[in-house]
Amino acid sequence: MSKHSAGPSDKPYKDPPTKPRRKRVVLADSRAPVTVLRTVVELEEQTSYGEELVTQFVRHQLHIAVRFWCLAVGLLAAVPAIFFLVPHLSELDLAGVRLPWLIIGVLPFPLLFGVAYWYNRVAERQEQAFVAMVEK
Repeated sequence: MSKHSAGPSDKPYKDPPTKPRRKRVVLADSRAPVTVLRTVVELEEQTSYGEELVTQFVRHQLHIAVRFWCLAVGLLAAVPAIFFLVPHLSELDLAGVRLPWLIIGVLPFPLLFGVAYWYNRVAERQEQAFVAMVEK
Protein backbone atom coordinates (compact mmCIF):
# COMPACT_ATOMS: atom_id res chain seq x y z
CA MET A 1 0.00 0.00 0.00
CA SER A 2 1.33 3.41 -0.83
CA LYS A 3 1.45 6.45 1.34
CA HIS A 4 -1.21 8.15 -0.61
CA SER A 5 -3.81 5.46 -0.37
CA ALA A 6 -7.16 6.31 1.12
CA GLY A 7 -7.20 3.69 3.81
CA PRO A 8 -7.58 4.07 7.56
CA SER A 9 -4.71 5.82 9.30
CA ASP A 10 -3.12 4.79 12.54
CA LYS A 11 -3.17 8.45 13.81
CA PRO A 12 -6.38 9.67 15.44
CA TYR A 13 -8.25 12.63 13.84
CA LYS A 14 -7.66 16.03 15.45
CA ASP A 15 -9.69 19.21 15.02
CA PRO A 16 -7.89 21.94 13.13
CA PRO A 17 -6.43 24.58 15.44
CA THR A 18 -8.84 27.37 16.33
CA LYS A 19 -8.31 30.76 14.80
CA PRO A 20 -7.19 33.57 17.09
CA ARG A 21 -9.86 36.14 17.96
CA ARG A 22 -10.01 39.18 15.72
CA LYS A 23 -8.84 42.45 17.16
CA ARG A 24 -10.57 45.65 16.24
CA VAL A 25 -8.09 48.32 15.19
CA VAL A 26 -9.27 51.90 15.58
CA LEU A 27 -7.26 54.64 13.91
CA ALA A 28 -8.74 57.57 15.80
CA ASP A 29 -9.32 57.87 19.49
CA SER A 30 -13.06 57.49 19.98
CA ARG A 31 -12.93 59.70 23.06
CA ALA A 32 -11.71 62.68 21.03
CA PRO A 33 -14.45 65.21 20.48
CA VAL A 34 -15.90 64.96 17.01
CA THR A 35 -16.40 68.72 16.78
CA VAL A 36 -12.64 69.34 16.81
CA LEU A 37 -12.10 67.11 13.84
CA ARG A 38 -15.18 68.48 12.14
CA THR A 39 -14.11 72.10 12.65
CA VAL A 40 -10.57 71.45 11.45
CA VAL A 41 -11.88 69.63 8.39
CA GLU A 42 -14.32 72.48 7.75
CA LEU A 43 -11.43 74.97 7.84
CA GLU A 44 -9.10 72.85 5.71
CA GLU A 45 -11.70 72.09 3.06
CA GLN A 46 -12.92 75.70 3.07
CA THR A 47 -16.57 74.77 3.37
CA SER A 48 -19.22 77.40 4.01
CA TYR A 49 -19.02 76.85 7.79
CA GLY A 50 -15.23 77.10 7.78
CA GLU A 51 -15.41 80.16 5.58
CA GLU A 52 -17.87 81.75 8.02
CA LEU A 53 -15.55 81.05 10.95
CA VAL A 54 -12.61 82.65 9.17
CA THR A 55 -14.76 85.59 8.05
CA GLN A 56 -15.88 86.24 11.63
CA PHE A 57 -12.29 86.03 12.82
CA VAL A 58 -11.05 88.47 10.16
CA ARG A 59 -13.98 90.81 10.83
CA HIS A 60 -13.18 90.83 14.55
CA GLN A 61 -9.50 91.53 13.80
CA LEU A 62 -10.56 94.40 11.53
CA HIS A 63 -12.75 95.89 14.26
CA ILE A 64 -9.83 95.76 16.68
CA ALA A 65 -7.52 97.41 14.13
CA VAL A 66 -10.03 100.19 13.39
CA ARG A 67 -10.49 100.90 17.11
CA PHE A 68 -6.77 101.21 17.67
CA TRP A 69 -6.40 103.35 14.55
CA CYS A 70 -9.09 105.69 15.87
CA LEU A 71 -7.31 105.82 19.23
CA ALA A 72 -3.98 106.74 17.60
CA VAL A 73 -5.51 109.32 15.27
CA GLY A 74 -7.54 110.78 18.12
CA LEU A 75 -4.49 111.15 20.34
CA LEU A 76 -2.38 112.65 17.56
CA ALA A 77 -5.18 115.03 16.52
CA ALA A 78 -5.60 116.13 20.12
CA VAL A 79 -2.10 117.66 20.21
CA PRO A 80 -2.78 120.51 17.74
CA ALA A 81 -6.23 120.98 19.27
CA ILE A 82 -4.66 121.47 22.70
CA PHE A 83 -2.27 124.10 21.31
CA PHE A 84 -5.18 125.82 19.58
CA LEU A 85 -7.34 125.82 22.69
CA VAL A 86 -4.50 126.81 25.07
CA PRO A 87 -2.39 129.28 23.03
CA HIS A 88 0.12 130.16 25.78
CA LEU A 89 1.47 126.53 25.65
CA SER A 90 2.76 127.18 22.13
CA GLU A 91 5.03 129.95 23.43
CA LEU A 92 6.92 127.76 25.95
CA ASP A 93 10.56 126.89 25.23
CA LEU A 94 12.39 123.75 26.36
CA ALA A 95 16.16 123.70 25.71
CA GLY A 96 15.76 126.46 23.14
CA VAL A 97 13.08 124.62 21.15
CA ARG A 98 9.44 125.54 21.17
CA LEU A 99 7.15 123.04 22.95
CA PRO A 100 4.87 122.40 19.93
CA TRP A 101 7.84 121.34 17.81
CA LEU A 102 9.06 118.99 20.52
CA ILE A 103 5.66 117.44 21.04
CA ILE A 104 4.83 117.11 17.35
CA GLY A 105 8.35 115.86 16.50
CA VAL A 106 8.93 113.49 19.44
CA LEU A 107 5.57 112.45 20.92
CA PRO A 108 4.18 110.49 17.93
CA PHE A 109 6.93 107.88 17.95
CA PRO A 110 6.51 106.47 21.48
CA LEU A 111 2.75 106.99 21.19
CA LEU A 112 2.50 104.99 17.97
CA PHE A 113 4.88 102.34 19.32
CA GLY A 114 2.73 101.96 22.45
CA VAL A 115 -0.52 101.72 20.48
CA ALA A 116 1.04 99.21 18.06
CA TYR A 117 2.37 97.09 20.91
CA TRP A 118 -1.02 97.14 22.64
CA TYR A 119 -2.78 96.24 19.36
CA ASN A 120 -0.36 93.36 18.80
CA ARG A 121 -1.08 91.93 22.26
CA VAL A 122 -4.86 92.17 21.76
CA ALA A 123 -4.69 90.63 18.26
CA GLU A 124 -2.54 87.73 19.50
CA ARG A 125 -5.00 87.06 22.31
CA GLN A 126 -7.79 86.98 19.74
CA GLU A 127 -5.82 84.54 17.58
CA GLN A 128 -5.18 82.28 20.56
CA ALA A 129 -8.89 82.36 21.41
CA PHE A 130 -9.72 81.39 17.81
CA VAL A 131 -7.24 78.49 17.86
CA ALA A 132 -8.61 77.34 21.24
CA MET A 133 -12.14 77.46 19.83
CA VAL A 134 -11.11 75.41 16.80
CA GLU A 135 -9.31 72.84 18.95
CA LYS A 136 -12.21 72.50 21.39
